[in-house]
Formats: sequence, structure tokens, C-alpha cells
Amino acid sequence: MDNVRNHEPGPAKQPPSPTVWHTLQAHDCVGLIDFLVNVVGFTEVVVHADGETVHHAQLAWPEGGGIMLGSYSGEKLWSRPPGTNGAYVVTDDVDGLYDRVKKAGATTLAEPTDRDYGGRDFTLKDPEGNLWNFGTYRGEPLP
Repeated sequence: MDNVRNHEPGPAKQPPSPTVWHTLQAHDCVGLIDFLVNVVGFTEVVVHADGETVHHAQLAWPEGGGIMLGSYSGEKLWSRPPGTNGAYVVTDDVDGLYDRVKKAGATTLAEPTDRDYGGRDFTLKDPEGNLWNFGTYRGEPLP
């Protein structure tokens, strides 16, 4: 008789924690965090601050990944001028997110558009001037 082993699937595995983080700085980091959480839909994970000065903040994107940000000082190695960043964020609900940010008064630069490569996306500008593109394109499969 053949030795047959039935394999029961185990519990679903959690995706790995993000290992690439988009980082940015802001003149009004508390205000930017408020915008990204309450208007766009990021989740606040942690904010280390002294009053209005944010030393480190981590925000999670509910569909995976996250960003790190802090107050601009202009004196640190990682200092980059606020408003000069751009990020692409994957979402399965481009149109719903677009409607939400428009209703909240966000500045949108492009409405939802279907792309030749199969994605659908829109672009907004945050209060610091950073550009955010939200779309369905998840990148090409790895070889």
C-alpha cells in the first residue's frame, strides 16, 4: 500500500512587515499626519513628538505598507525639503478613495484614469505640496 499523507492547509500567513519605507518631512508634520490619517485613510501607528515637533511618526496603509515622517529641521543627514516628495500607493478602491478625498477638500491634480498598462489611478497634492498617486497597479510579477 502506498504511503499517502494528507496535508491540511495551515492558517493563512500574514504578509511580511514592510521592508521598504517611503520617508518625508513636513513644516507642519502634525497637520500632515492629520491629513493623511483623517482625509486619505492611513492609520497612525506611532508618533514620537515634543509638542509640535515630530521626531518620528509611522503611518500604515490599511492595504499594506506604510510611511515614516517627521518635522523638517534642515540640519540632519536625512533632511529633504518638504513638498518635494512623490509616492505611489496601491489601493483596490481608487474611485471610492477619490470621492472621499474630494469631499474632504483635498487638492486633486488628476481624477481617476484607466492606464494603458492596466492600472487605474488618480493624483492628489497634500498640504505640504507632496504628490500622491493612488492606483490599482501592483507592479509586474517578479521573474
